Amino acid sequence: MADTDPFAPPNPGADRARRDHAALFRIAERHAGTDERRRRHAHADVPEPYEAASLVLALAAGGAEVTPDEEPVDRSDLIAALTLLPRVRADVDTLEAGLLALARDRGLTWQEIAFGLGLGSAQAARQRFDRVTGRTTTTG
Repeated sequence: MADTDPFAPPNPGADRARRDHAALFRIAERHAGTDERRRRHAHADVPEPYEAASLVLALAAGGAEVTPDEEPVDRSDLIAALTLLPRVRADVDTLEAGLLALARDRGLTWQEIAFGLGLGSAQAARQRFDRVTGRTTTTG
């Protein structure tokens, strides 16, 4: 087993996945462990990475109320939320790439897509599509 072999090379991907998992469950346990707290989220058991990071931000900044028996956001919660940001970014890239591809498949012009994205030109929209799809195929 690679985890017990002292000569096995490190596996950053597996380490990252374990940290993502730990971060999600930390936030779920501390801030989404009751029905009342979970109602703030769409998923029934565990918040999605974006939800978890957003929840920590909202609780820490006062945008969501801390329940009487809930611990306040601490340094580890902030680190857990920060840990999730690369995954949130990858999820958003995947969402954007999917929506851009769907828009093109449905006949939207690059100019219409640029408008939807708040970009100034069709060329900017096409370049964005290339960048985002490049990132999603790279991170795959």
